[in-house]
Amino acid sequence: MKCLSIATGITVLSQLVGLSQAFYLPGVSPTDYEKDSQVPLLVNGLTPAYEPSHQSLKSVISYDYYDPRFNFCQAKEGAEKQPESLGSILFGDRILDSPFQLFMLKNESCKMLCKSSYDRPDSRFVNKRILQDYTFNWLIDGIPAATQKYDPQTESSFYSIGFPLGGFVEEKPYLHNHYDIRVDYHETRQGKFRVVGVLVTPKSRANSIQDDEPICDDKDNNHVILETNKEHSVGFTYSVTWVESSTPWATRWDKYLHVYDPKIHWFSLVNSTIIVGFLAGMVISILVRALRKDIQKYNEIDLSEDVQEDSGWKLVHGDVFRTPERSMLLSIFLGSGSQLFFMAGLTVFFALLGFLSPSNRGSLATVMILFYTLSGSIGGYVSARFYKTFGGENWMLNLALTPLVVPGIIFVVFIGLNFWLIFARSSGAVPFGTMFALMAIWFLISVPLSALGSFVANKKEKISVPVRTNQIPRQIPHQPTYLKPISSYLISGILPFGAIFVELYFIFNSLWFHKVYYMFGFLFVCYGLMIFTCITVTILMTYFLLCAENYHWQWRSFIASGACAFYIFFHAVVYWGTKLRLSGITSNILYLGYSMLISFIFFILTGSVGFIASFFFVRKIYATIKID
Repeated sequence: MKCLSIATGITVLSQLVGLSQAFYLPGVSPTDYEKDSQVPLLVNGLTPAYEPSHQSLKSVISYDYYDPRFNFCQAKEGAEKQPESLGSILFGDRILDSPFQLFMLKNESCKMLCKSSYDRPDSRFVNKRILQDYTFNWLIDGIPAATQKYDPQTESSFYSIGFPLGGFVEEKPYLHNHYDIRVDYHETRQGKFRVVGVLVTPKSRANSIQDDEPICDDKDNNHVILETNKEHSVGFTYSVTWVESSTPWATRWDKYLHVYDPKIHWFSLVNSTIIVGFLAGMVISILVRALRKDIQKYNEIDLSEDVQEDSGWKLVHGDVFRTPERSMLLSIFLGSGSQLFFMAGLTVFFALLGFLSPSNRGSLATVMILFYTLSGSIGGYVSARFYKTFGGENWMLNLALTPLVVPGIIFVVFIGLNFWLIFARSSGAVPFGTMFALMAIWFLISVPLSALGSFVANKKEKISVPVRTNQIPRQIPHQPTYLKPISSYLISGILPFGAIFVELYFIFNSLWFHKVYYMFGFLFVCYGLMIFTCITVTILMTYFLLCAENYHWQWRSFIASGACAFYIFFHAVVYWGTKLRLSGITSNILYLGYSMLISFIFFILTGSVGFIASFFFVRKIYATIKID
């Protein structure tokens, strides 16, 4: 029965991943167009943009392009949905076809789309979206429509994805109803052409249609201002220009992937490397010298004394492997953290190799779900193995809770935030069908794999420890200030955060400003530095804790390493106060809710890394001394 459920789950997952083409290599499958063949223009949801002139982002809610309040033109037969990957749906992409008709190499000077009516509520809705700097998101042959901008620091022009819904004249919002579309193409061979770039210049023309005929005369500077005290009739028009480009298809994304200050990334990388190098040197110096001295002293036999008095961390040898409080919860966290560790590492590694193209929307999220699901056996194995080592006897409960607790927390919070998106009528709301697909993938694939890992772990002996545990626990002496819980957590968390905080800034920009993130080389190095820093800091803190005769190191090592997440959430709050000016309770709840969810995932991941490193460190040092 279990084999049947796994096979069914793999079939469901393969179909979903097949839609996403997650392992698409850039440059493998271009589309060739012949002259006068139709080139589809697809539309995605409208998203808020960071406007440099306003120095803020005012919303995090996206809207469907064909939301009836926008009254945009549709094809006569209705909007048809395009196939999307699971990750694309989760990130709010809602790609549909459009009434725009583009034909390869055929210029259109002024073409009519439709005529729409705006009542008072619709006018208020559109004006508010213009005030919040919402932008259109169009796609032609997988390439996003953009506006051309200039970066004075690098003295180069680049394509900024999206173009504005409207603008302002005398502090009044106006709607763009005419679009000058410029399509860059590259001829590959005789009669075969490929799209390599899309620029859109939007305009607002109050008199764009007269007697059902389009008028595209720039002499009239009147704008489409949707006053909220009356109804309006607005005509939509567009023009198309085809421009030959020397840019080959394989490098067409280069002009979109722009970094405003590339030096800051190198500075961040060098800074993080110096921090980690200094930390590693300090840890190695302290541990090697101190441990060598400690071990030599503990193993020395003083012939002048019958009994040698123990001191330092040797004193707690009878308590150091005592079962921690809430060992079930700790083992569950360790299993889920190991699963997240392998998922994150594999995802960043495959992205570094170029398997995740920005033209394949949602592929990154799809691959993350795929790797997290398939690594369920790792989570089950690690959780069961440590639970058995802790002396736990209810292994069936551990088997059942490991694949449910952490994913359950994430899923419940995600559903709660999704209801806020539904309430806001946002296109980012995940459909219930997709929710059901996620649950099916989880229960048909990950849960059986986790159970399999737990079963294998329970067939093995528990991890051996070099010392026996006393029946009566020792009394813990007064601890110095820097080893008290809050102080030690603050000290331990700041260093891993210091290795990633600059990269975290770029990730937040990509996530909330809807920019393409592509610097996976930097991310891979920063991820490695963060993991290494978590390991070294936690081992050092555990050593100091044991030297102070405090044997409650298990949860302390987990939380100390996971304290990086507290700084990540603090960074998100600072980012919220400085870069965002969110209007409405929904946007603020969504931002803080997703930030807490991200911080919780980091807490589980980094906490598990720190504990496992500390466990094997403690096991190693106590195996090197002689215990009577």
